[in-house]
Amino acid sequence: MKHLGLYFGACLCALVWSCSSSPKNLTTSGLDPEKFMGTYNDSATALYTLKNESGMEVCITNFGGRIVSIMVPDKDGKFQDVVLGFDNVEAYYPQNNSTDFGAAIGRYANRIKDGKIEIDGVQTQLPQNNFGHCLHGGPTGWQYQVYEVLEADCSHIKLLRESPDGDNNFPGNVKAYVTYTLTADNTINIEYEATTDAPTVINMTNHSYFNLSGDPANHSITDDILYVNATRYTPVDDTYMTYGNFESVSGTPFDFTTPHAISDGIDTDNEQIRNGNGYDHNWVLDNNCNIENLAAELYCPASGIDLKVYTNEPGIQIYSGNFLDGTVTGKKGITYKQRSAICLETQHYPDSPNKPQWPSVVLRPGQIYRSTCNFAFSVK
Repeated sequence: MKHLGLYFGACLCALVWSCSSSPKNLTTSGLDPEKFMGTYNDSATALYTLKNESGMEVCITNFGGRIVSIMVPDKDGKFQDVVLGFDNVEAYYPQNNSTDFGAAIGRYANRIKDGKIEIDGVQTQLPQNNFGHCLHGGPTGWQYQVYEVLEADCSHIKLLRESPDGDNNFPGNVKAYVTYTLTADNTINIEYEATTDAPTVINMTNHSYFNLSGDPANHSITDDILYVNATRYTPVDDTYMTYGNFESVSGTPFDFTTPHAISDGIDTDNEQIRNGNGYDHNWVLDNNCNIENLAAELYCPASGIDLKVYTNEPGIQIYSGNFLDGTVTGKKGITYKQRSAICLETQHYPDSPNKPQWPSVVLRPGQIYRSTCNFAFSVK
């Protein structure tokens, strides 16, 4: 087993932190690390716990590089778990639940039209696992693979996914790295890097489902206040595929340039809302791909918890949990109903491989793919 010392060291780190909050070695969020110790496709899985001096806790499993829980204080100082997920690793296995909860998505986040790409005149047919398109890297994308743990301590974890040539038919042997770091100011910094030995496409993101109330059983995200630093978005057809053009958000339910409740527009009689079954669209960010510029902000009046999103990516896919239908039971036995969470996925635009007018997602030998996302938590 590779990096055996780091594997057990990180587990020990998790236990040390959890011992301070629970006599049963549970995490602050109530997770039992033993329920995440397993083997999938001959690779070991575990739960890793990050914690800072202010008490914020982030639990991550190397199965799919997934964020399992995020504990942050609300306006009353009570810690809340603000993401959806499961309390054991087997529940994340695709044969049990086909979900993207908290995952590090790859090779290509979002949709590729008809599952087709062409690089340097060479056409490749990818799996068609979503309305005839390739979604999130195909049916066995990286969210369903075990990442190797390269480094782990109580403030960060660095993961590696070695994706072979032909993985879901994508070309090139790819090494992809995901590093989660918890900072002293309650920010989760996510850094992605990737290299390849043959031309391919890369577009990674984190797929956490946020409910900032900490109470997804009783609190919909529709009452939350959303801001998006974007004056344009990419409309979609009824298969959730982008047309390839930008449209102004002005005068539409997609205008969040002034913060307002998600409920204001999510059920309006609008073709794009109907096509997306709510919000399941890419916004064209006006942040100039500058990590210092705010990309989006989500605020929950019920808890007072505020989430700011920063990225060097040109877009953000916002998904309002439209297909959560009460059939999935997560942590603490909570059934996840429609719009009980929202995803804020920083990334390149959907179907960029087939849209030459958009920023390229092609990665070539000798190049390094880099992407950054910061989730910054505070209280208002």
